[in-house]
Amino acid sequence: MPKLGIEQRSIDFVPHAERHGSARSLFAVWFAPNMQITTVVTGSLAVLVGLSLPWALLAIVVGNLFGATIMALHSAQGPKLGIPQMIQSRAQFGVYGATLPLILVLLMYIGFFASSAVLGGQALESWLGWPIVPAIIVTSAVCTIVAIVGYQLIHVMERIISVIAALAFIYLSVRLLQAPGVGSTWHAGHFHFGIFLLVVAIASTWQITYAPYVADYSRYLPADTPMSGPFWWTYWGSAIGSIWMMAFGSLAASIAVKTFGATPVAYVVDLAPGPVRWLFYIVLLLGVFAVNTMNLYGAFMSATTTLAAIFPMKLGAAARTVFVLAVAVVSTGVAILGYGNFVANFENFILFLAYFLIPWTAINLADFYFVRRERYDIPSIFERNGLYGRWNGRALLAYAIGIVVEVPFVSSTFFTGWLVSHLGGADISWILGLIVAGGVYLLLSGPIVRRENAWFAQRQATPASAESVG
Repeated sequence: MPKLGIEQRSIDFVPHAERHGSARSLFAVWFAPNMQITTVVTGSLAVLVGLSLPWALLAIVVGNLFGATIMALHSAQGPKLGIPQMIQSRAQFGVYGATLPLILVLLMYIGFFASSAVLGGQALESWLGWPIVPAIIVTSAVCTIVAIVGYQLIHVMERIISVIAALAFIYLSVRLLQAPGVGSTWHAGHFHFGIFLLVVAIASTWQITYAPYVADYSRYLPADTPMSGPFWWTYWGSAIGSIWMMAFGSLAASIAVKTFGATPVAYVVDLAPGPVRWLFYIVLLLGVFAVNTMNLYGAFMSATTTLAAIFPMKLGAAARTVFVLAVAVVSTGVAILGYGNFVANFENFILFLAYFLIPWTAINLADFYFVRRERYDIPSIFERNGLYGRWNGRALLAYAIGIVVEVPFVSSTFFTGWLVSHLGGADISWILGLIVAGGVYLLLSGPIVRRENAWFAQRQATPASAESVG
């Protein structure tokens, strides 16, 4: 196991000599970030939008199991390619073309960092009586330090937080089930098909938003790691943690909708006896640290991948620190500006993300598993005039079509598509975006396959380094 220290690599390829670890470590990496208050609040939305508790729980399970499949398929790419997730998008969209989804993903990281920072700040505010703004800043500062150190420390931290959070929430879950009025929650609310699909979309989107950086945490694994390992350890770590916490949030909102909705942090901590509540404030803070460190690390990767496409650069420890600090300052600023209307802003935000992330993930997975079938020339990913070029019009067209197809079926507070009413209010835009974007890309990919088969055949006459081809 390498010693802890500031990570030396960023968006570059991880040589085989530096590969280490086991796929088992990915369980904790994806369990810990979901065992936190933001996931609990997300689960509460299932009840707050109108579903009865049984239907809310079913929607949470269905959405998370489906979404976790998508993100785990991305995780399996890491050991094979040895590069971060979003820079691999250059193979589909081109070196310049990949900057479009990268910018959207960067905004996603900033939004999620801000959302979790607000809840972390509320935990410090309730525990120590600090004003909310300094509390948000302190929460963000801890995550910034860990993100600067990077990959190795993140893995260690997630393992420790996984154990602590699991023990704490076993206790809190038992206390929640003992709360007055639990029995009546099973009969409150109602079923509405459109709302059910909306909650499935929220839960699926929660998982799919990890897709742009999930391979960042498996890329150091040995290249001969079977793909089933990263897939299943990532899948169950993320699915179990998310379903547990979202179910917790749904039940809490069913029992005390006004109290939980107004102060979710205080409600969760107050489930514990007074003398030990400070311990649970720490647990909630640790959960925020777990997820926000990863959000900041992913934002750093996306920012540097975007800028490196335009301005070639070498990223040493000093440059890494500057980039992480810059993203942290921006994200913390967003948290401070938006904390006053947190739940409404958060619901709108995660639904908005789906409309842009789904077509990207469909194209990326279609390319890896069906078009190029795991075969990539890694050096060309870093070259503007290499095999993958500056722009790939076919991928960009498929991406645009995927988004356009979604528009009539969007059901949100800021926009409702004209076909939503015919579906009883159901939002199926994300399902169509996934199928159409991936399908169009597959239909347009024939020339890509023929051109690259000829390129690789020519390369076989003068074999490149074993590390150049994934």
